[in-house]
Formats: sequence, C-alpha cells, structure tokens
Amino acid sequence: AEMQKYLLYSSVEPEELPTLRELSTMEICKIWSAMSWHIYKQLLQKKAVDIGIGSFAVVPAHATVEEGKVLPVERPVFILNKPLKMFYNLESDETKIPEKTPVVYPDFEAIAANTHFRQEILEQCVQETLLCFAGALRDNKEVEFSFK
Repeated sequence: AEMQKYLLYSSVEPEELPTLRELSTMEICKIWSAMSWHIYKQLLQKKAVDIGIGSFAVVPAHATVEEGKVLPVERPVFILNKPLKMFYNLESDETKIPEKTPVVYPDFEAIAANTHFRQEILEQCVQETLLCFAGALRDNKEVEFSFK
C-alpha cells in the first residue's frame, strides 16, 4: 500500500511537498545521509531495505581479476518495484533480491535518533523526496541520486 502513493497520474506540485519547502538543502542532505547510513548498516547484515519505490539489496556478482580469473563478489543495487516500473513504462535489468534475504523497512525511529530531526519530519522529508523522484520519472526527467 505504501507504494501506491508513488504512482502519480499528474505532476507533483510544490504545495504537495510542505516539508521539503521548510527544510534547507543542507538539512535534506543530512536526512538522506542518515538514511543512507541506516541502509548501509542493513545491507551489511545481509538485509534488503524497501523504501517504498524500491529496495536496496546486495546481490551476487562476478568480478574479473588479472589473468581472466573470476571472483564471486557482492554488489549493492537499487531495484525499482515492479508495479512502479510498469506504471512508468521503464526498462531495467531483471535484478532480483536473493531468496534468503530478509526485506525490512527503514526504522525511522532509529534514524531520527542519529540526527537532531523529529521522526515525523524525517519520514515526511523522505516520502516527499521520493514523490519528487516519482514525479521526475512520470515527466521523463533525468534524475541523479547519489549515495555515499
């Protein structure tokens, strides 16, 4: 149900994003920095994190080293939710979360404890940023999301 709100039939208007309007760019970056640290810690514990529009997970991959040797490695990926991909008519690799991987949701209480933001502000900031992201997908705009 969480994901439904990211299936947009019309553009996102600034009035729909009251929290982002109140926060400075620096504050939004701080929130996402805390969010990405939280996600990173979950990935280290071999969990996948569903953020509403998709999941961060670690998947098996292969790296070629010298003399053509191939090493099994693990690669962090972001997998967009299938309904979202279909809704926005997007193409991407069929990456799947490995079967044994437990899927968790962000623990906003824990994330808030590592910042000076209230949990509600943090959750709203994340949701509104994702709405912006969905809006960009809808309007076919190029989006760049960088995580440390």
